[in-house]
Amino acid sequence: MQVAIFILVVLGFVAVSGALVRLVRVPLPVLQIAIGAALAWPVRGIHVEIDPELFLLVFIPPLLFGDAVGVPKRELLALRGPILDLAIGLVFFTIVGFGYALHWLVPSIPLVVAFALAAVLSPTDAVAVSSIVDRNVVPPRLMHILEGESLLNDASGLVMFRFAVAAVLTGSFSFAAASLTFLYAVAAGILAGVVAVFAAAKALQLLNRIGGVPAEAQVLVMILIPFIAYLAAEHAGASGILAAVTAGVLTSGSGIFRYLGVSARMQTISLWTTLSFVFNGALFILLGLQLPDIIRHVPPELSSRHWLIEPILTVLILTLCLIALRFLWIWVGDIAARLAARFGKRKAETFGLRVRLAGS
Repeated sequence: MQVAIFILVVLGFVAVSGALVRLVRVPLPVLQIAIGAALAWPVRGIHVEIDPELFLLVFIPPLLFGDAVGVPKRELLALRGPILDLAIGLVFFTIVGFGYALHWLVPSIPLVVAFALAAVLSPTDAVAVSSIVDRNVVPPRLMHILEGESLLNDASGLVMFRFAVAAVLTGSFSFAAASLTFLYAVAAGILAGVVAVFAAAKALQLLNRIGGVPAEAQVLVMILIPFIAYLAAEHAGASGILAAVTAGVLTSGSGIFRYLGVSARMQTISLWTTLSFVFNGALFILLGLQLPDIIRHVPPELSSRHWLIEPILTVLILTLCLIALRFLWIWVGDIAARLAARFGKRKAETFGLRVRLAGS
């Protein structure tokens, strides 16, 4: 009963946040995190422990799938160069730079552990990008690059995180093994997404042949696609995140919707829009619920000088470090693009200072 009440409370505040965002000038996810923190802040507030694997399974596949379905495919293909540059190169660059910065700032944290934390923080989040960034303000080209980067960079960050944790536990690290694991995670993840969409298409074809099947059964097949892709990839030790993204990209580009009846197609679009809003809101409220306990249990390594100022200052410095690393990588990438265009005798599409700052 308590779990049911908790779910209803979260859903209620998701609805409330949709109305409140019209009154306050902050992005909706920020407002929802604040609501979650307010609900958990009193001693008698809502406190809940979340199983990370369950959290990932429930929220990440459908949200990434929905973002991937809506991402413009032509622009994604045209901007594949800068997208892969950020999704792979920037992740590794950030892991090294941020890892050393964290170890220098907090020497009690071992360097390998610092690399593990950097691997968690280096990939941008697709849900946050699509929720926070204002499409009316950010240039379309930059928005497409940020969306493509956020959909693809989790695979590289996740592989490096696994190897950093393994290095902490075993005391050894193999660059060759890490490279092979990365390639396997990407390839197997993409394959799992392809198989999931293929299986869904065959299931919809079978339902059409049977005839008289309720539209809701077809809608259910579409809803299960991201979960099947994610679970298949994770079971194979690959990137479930990349599998869900691949399934989303293929779903909108493979013509699978032609196997749906008119009613099922309309119900799928309507239901998915509602689920995306509900899941997005619940995700950020749950993150907000974790915030007070995190603040109350600051590790002693971060509060040896002052219980409040030191951890806040550490987080601020590390955040600025992340932004500076992104800015440096984008700036160097602009220089490289300009040089390549000059040698190739073509026009270079580079970013100005303001766009670099926005991308950072």
